[in-house]
Amino acid sequence: MKSAYELAMERLNKSQPPVKLSEKQKQDLAELDSRYAAKIAEREIFLKGEIAKAASKGAFEEIEQLEKQLHTHRKSMQAELEEKKEAVRANASKSKG
Repeated sequence: MKSAYELAMERLNKSQPPVKLSEKQKQDLAELDSRYAAKIAEREIFLKGEIAKAASKGAFEEIEQLEKQLHTHRKSMQAELEEKKEAVRANASKSKG
């Protein structure tokens, strides 16, 4: 007996078959992941240092603002990464068809 997930995946594959990626495209996706992980980590390290400074001063509003900035940056970088990865995948489907 198949799970609901397996059944949903079968329906999805029938309506929209998975895109086969070339080795170059897989490499491009891995490079994007790596590059964006580094960008996020770099900013996270900086902001966590700033948060520690603000904590030592007791500047709680500044801490809250820096944490929001960290969250916003991480979210925007993830969105940008997904856009670029989708472009690589779209090129895979164009070159296939």
